Amino acid sequence: MEGVMSGKSWEYWPLMMNNVTRGDLDALIEYLQQDDPRLTHGPRVRQFEEEFSSWAGTTEGVMVNSGSSANDLTMMVLKNLRGDGQVIVPPLAWVSDVSAVVRAGLEPVFVDIDPRTLAMSAEAVAAAITPSTLAVFLTHVLGLQGMTPDLEDVLRTSGVPLIEDVCESHGATYQGRRAGSLGWISNFSFYYAHHMTTIEGGMVCTSDPQVADMVRVLRSHGMVRESRRDDYRLQMANEYPDLNPDFIFAHASHNMRPTELQGLLGVSQLPRLNADIVRRNANFQAFLDSLDPGRFRTEFSRGGMSNYALILVLRDPDLGLRDRIEATLRAHQVEYRRGLSGGGNQLRQPYLGRRWSDAQLQADFPEVEHVHHFGWYIGNYPSLPTHWPAELGRILNEA
Repeated sequence: MEGVMSGKSWEYWPLMMNNVTRGDLDALIEYLQQDDPRLTHGPRVRQFEEEFSSWAGTTEGVMVNSGSSANDLTMMVLKNLRGDGQVIVPPLAWVSDVSAVVRAGLEPVFVDIDPRTLAMSAEAVAAAITPSTLAVFLTHVLGLQGMTPDLEDVLRTSGVPLIEDVCESHGATYQGRRAGSLGWISNFSFYYAHHMTTIEGGMVCTSDPQVADMVRVLRSHGMVRESRRDDYRLQMANEYPDLNPDFIFAHASHNMRPTELQGLLGVSQLPRLNADIVRRNANFQAFLDSLDPGRFRTEFSRGGMSNYALILVLRDPDLGLRDRIEATLRAHQVEYRRGLSGGGNQLRQPYLGRRWSDAQLQADFPEVEHVHHFGWYIGNYPSLPTHWPAELGRILNEA
């Protein structure tokens, strides 16, 4: 991919690259060439659930058809087990973090972020907790690790459970523990450009057997036979003797099952995940170290990170510099997204009704507003040539 424009090394730098290797495809082909291969979810999905949850540091994992479905199922479990109430969420997140709360009939309560982690500020979370708070839904943003000792203290003191979105941060760690094992429930995505992929797919991880069992039921139309608890299946059969025990639907839910091919891809990809994370982190370190700290924020919390994308945020609000940065990226054929994770401040999105004025947003969520207007992410992946990030940083310093 050697290019000629402006002396740079690339012709085009895409936002993401397909993370499916020739070896992954060969594994699929070999499986499909068997006589009558099973395609709907079965043993390969269960194998991947066991291997991934063990890697993540939890005792249970339930694979689903997307990370967004994992978010939906988690909020449904929260509602079924804890009832109505509030969930504290960040405005900087993917849409499904917030929309899952809304669809479950729960109330999202938004708090501002810590600029070093891009995750929710511990101080803001503490101020938002009330007797109606059911959970804190923490998003680990773009591979940065969002847990801090202060936030851990807030959760311990309040007794409010933690739910983690790790969809962009597979392998991030906090004090030796992987993100996804820090709280009550966690969600992962295996979308095709994430740290590892099953093309589409997701996982709910937990060490609470009751949660895992409910997710299995909800994953498959709310069907009781999907439960692994003999006592629960017998209880429901006795309670509803007029129904076929194979077709008792305890909850109003959807089909969110994965396929065997997705499970097989997960099993194929997991062994190289740790090495891929090392390469991603090295790319991001080189990028940050090349940037001018007078113009750009470089003091992100790098401890325990598992970078998903190169993060670029202006030091101070500057519309002129913002426009020059974007012109430079376009001129050098570098794809980018302004606003960081999920398009920036979710409170500006129409699905939430745009109920906040610009003045309110700036007053209540100044950190999210800053990255919404003056932050970008740029593609990072294991196949990225190692000299590109630093070279791009030097180019941006001249914008």
